[in-house]
Amino acid sequence: MQSGLLSTHLRAARPRVLAALNRVFGDIDLAEDAFQEASLRALKSWQRDSLPKDPVAWLIVAGRNTGIDLIRKKSRETLTAPENLEPAFDGAHPEEGLTQSLDQSVYRDDILRLLFTCCHPVLRKDQQIALSLKIVAGLSVDEIARAFLVQPKTMEQRITRAKKRLQAAKLPYEDPDAKARADRFSAVANAIYLIFNEGYSASQGPQLIRETLCEEAIRLARLLVRLFPEAPELRGLLALCLIHHSRRHARLSPNGEAVTLEDQDRSTWDRKEIAEGNILLEAALRRATPGPFQIEAAIAATQASALRFEETDWAELDRLYRALQHVRPSPVVALNRAVVVAKLKGPKEALNLLVQLEGPLERYASYHTVKAAFLAELGRTSQAQQAYEVALSHAGTEVERQHLQKKIDELKNSLED
Repeated sequence: MQSGLLSTHLRAARPRVLAALNRVFGDIDLAEDAFQEASLRALKSWQRDSLPKDPVAWLIVAGRNTGIDLIRKKSRETLTAPENLEPAFDGAHPEEGLTQSLDQSVYRDDILRLLFTCCHPVLRKDQQIALSLKIVAGLSVDEIARAFLVQPKTMEQRITRAKKRLQAAKLPYEDPDAKARADRFSAVANAIYLIFNEGYSASQGPQLIRETLCEEAIRLARLLVRLFPEAPELRGLLALCLIHHSRRHARLSPNGEAVTLEDQDRSTWDRKEIAEGNILLEAALRRATPGPFQIEAAIAATQASALRFEETDWAELDRLYRALQHVRPSPVVALNRAVVVAKLKGPKEALNLLVQLEGPLERYASYHTVKAAFLAELGRTSQAQQAYEVALSHAGTEVERQHLQKKIDELKNSLED
């Protein structure tokens, strides 16, 4: 079996396996080490013997055994595995009871429980979310650093300090009570939001879209809505994820090239997901307490309501982006609004808005891509080419690099003509 396909199976299994191992050992670092060793064993075994019937079960058992070996080597007390994690290589699922009750009993969801552990108040908010992305989503330090717009070394130090603080607190790995859930749900929601973002537009690797991350984020968002049915922001979060995810089949061409929103075949958008997202958004907005997730969902809904790109309500989008900038100011929000301003008032005025963003978004490929598009529209072809080349140097995925190289080649050809 191809190593790329095996790696895909490992990434997909990671959240459930790591959460189960953390429940067994109550030690995040040990769970990570056990999962990494189990993954190495899987790559060798699966390459030789083909994929097992239940990859998650295989990895849980292998990881549990590895973890016990690591504990023995450190002369610690040997753990006896719970009954529902007994070896199950014959096809039985060691997590069968949990799997069957997952949707009926959200409090027993290991991944959600791990998220709440990562978002414990002994950690700062930035540490909570960074640790959640590292532990639960399995993102690399570089990927998380890109999400926070900081240097990888800074992020690595932040995650290390967070782990040490959790270990020092010696927290029990258990379901948080109602008060603890209420205190932490905002951080958990933000972590789910960033997990979805990484799946929707991967920061690194060969793929632009990592559907398993998107689907896991949607599943977790649904569980949060069940936990907090009165929280409109969580409905907004789920609506946002569903509406964006509805476009997944249109975002890549048959040969794997990126397709911009303007050029997407909107007939392939999943209208059921859009409809569900709209219902959730309307229910949230009736609470009259709009937050950033609701506003972002409204932006996505406005884009999805246009049957053709030319029919997009740019004035409404500008109003929504200004509202989003008010409640959650960020350079990325300002960049997105600049794209809308270009549609309303032209690229020259939009380009002026980018000047103040150059510092914070210097390493952000999309900033340079947007800048290049404005310059090209103004006929400043050489400058546009340079901006695309800078964007190319910061691009994280192969699909993004191919898209940018195509833009560069088009501009070079236009200069030669």
